[in-house]
Amino acid sequence: MKIPKQARREAKRLFRSCLAQGALDENRVRQALQQVIAQKPRGYVPILSHFQRLVKLEVARRTARVETAVPLSPALQADVAANLARAYGTGLSISFAENRSLIGGLRIRVGSDVYDGSVQARLAALKESF
Repeated sequence: MKIPKQARREAKRLFRSCLAQGALDENRVRQALQQVIAQKPRGYVPILSHFQRLVKLEVARRTARVETAVPLSPALQADVAANLARAYGTGLSISFAENRSLIGGLRIRVGSDVYDGSVQARLAALKESF
């Protein structure tokens, strides 16, 4: 669905009004949605559609998923979390998961950034080089 420029501008304005100290405030998002739905301005569906996309991107940007072949010790989890917080700032939601197909190493996904230091990725790169 093509979203008009005016709807994009309104969605961005709405999104910026939901930020508190650089972080997305869930209560402000709810209030903004209720206000737009109650007022139903012209073209409110594309505005809400683009607003939803902006919120999803922000939530993904503040979420990290760490996959390892074996479970990490609590000390190592804390070390990884501290390094991610230093790189991406505080308020990052981190989840740790086990993925045996990695063989060894770890894969970190923060939003659209992927850091893959797994054995599986190295083997795939080696296979591509031949």
